[in-house]
Amino acid sequence: MATRTEPICALVADDEAPARRRIADLLARDRSIGKVVLAENGVDALTKIREAAPDIVFLDVQMPGLDGLGVADAMGGKMPLTVFVTAYDRFAIHAFERDAVDYLLKPFSDRRYEQMMCRVKERLADLRSRGEEGGSTIGPELLKLIEKRSTPGGIWEWIAIKSRDTTRLLMTDDIDWVEAAGVYVSIHAKGEEFLYRAGLTAVASRLDPFRFVRIHRTSIVNVKSIALLERRSHGEFDVILHCGKRLPMSRTYRDTVEAVLGQPL
Repeated sequence: MATRTEPICALVADDEAPARRRIADLLARDRSIGKVVLAENGVDALTKIREAAPDIVFLDVQMPGLDGLGVADAMGGKMPLTVFVTAYDRFAIHAFERDAVDYLLKPFSDRRYEQMMCRVKERLADLRSRGEEGGSTIGPELLKLIEKRSTPGGIWEWIAIKSRDTTRLLMTDDIDWVEAAGVYVSIHAKGEEFLYRAGLTAVASRLDPFRFVRIHRTSIVNVKSIALLERRSHGEFDVILHCGKRLPMSRTYRDTVEAVLGQPL
């Protein structure tokens, strides 16, 4: 167990004030807790994890902008001991995939909280006895992306396709691929084609980089639309979509594709 000479710093992140107070009040009764830091959303939590270097983090799974699972992913394996807190049990598998120490289902009893804290303190004592600590390795580019994702309209969920008298809202998740077409881009979605007045680079900067990847100077694809990658010569591939469309992938963008997939081609 942690001693009085090693007070525990805990961070509580939840977008609902009553939920934050519930855990903060329980922590305040514990003499081994030296400091409690509160965060109102995922981006706030990331910033305060960097600043306060807490020993334990209590993360609400569902928060606007950046959720608790996204916070853990953004930390890149350097997350402090983490307890996910949520009203839904369907996120449990995702939580433990991120090495969660425990998973509190709202509403939880004081007894359930105490059981969780015993487990957390045992784990923390073990880490401290071995001289191991958590840490943050969030780079500035990732922070920019996180901030963009937390801003309404920063990352497009919809594209407004304008015609003479109407504006059609096209969900970006329905897009299969986007290709350059002069001062326009041609957007292909659900078997239809739409012209949008913007450059390919400008559109790429507003699409979710975890879902869309540039494969050529003239084209971007939705990763979920890819069926096959067919190797050609000199490190190049053909990208074959579920709809049957075949697009060239130049070796210039191979590293980018591998980074999005998280594995080599």
